[in-house]
Amino acid sequence: MDNQQQDVLSLLQGQCAKREYCVGDIRRKALEKLEGNREAAEEVVAALVADKFVDDARYASAFAREKASLQGWGPIKIRFQLRAKGISDAEISSALEEIDSDKASARLQKLLENKWHSLQDDPQGRLKLIKFALTRGYEYEEVEALVKQITTVQ
Repeated sequence: MDNQQQDVLSLLQGQCAKREYCVGDIRRKALEKLEGNREAAEEVVAALVADKFVDDARYASAFAREKASLQGWGPIKIRFQLRAKGISDAEISSALEEIDSDKASARLQKLLENKWHSLQDDPQGRLKLIKFALTRGYEYEEVEALVKQITTVQ
């Protein structure tokens, strides 16, 4: 590695020490810093992966936990976003298994109950509630059951 690659490697190691990145994100950063030199960027990325600064499985787990617990995303949306980042299906599946499904269901129910309060008087409120949950990335069957439960109780 030349001096420029060493500088970029050092910079990216510092960034990776602060938060998780996937290989695709780091590759983009390395390419940008090395002005499009693919070969040099791949060397930097390979060094980061070898030293465990970057790990797609670890990134996928952290991403899935964060999005499920903090933003209330469902598994469909999380899977879609991780695929867009180039994470393998096997790593995505294992990351999604780490999400507590009971907590996710409880979170979805709370989201739907809160949303239902603003939609109760709307003639299309039930449909809007279903759309709301589906855009959050939840399965239709789960959404339908919760919506039925919430709209009949209140």
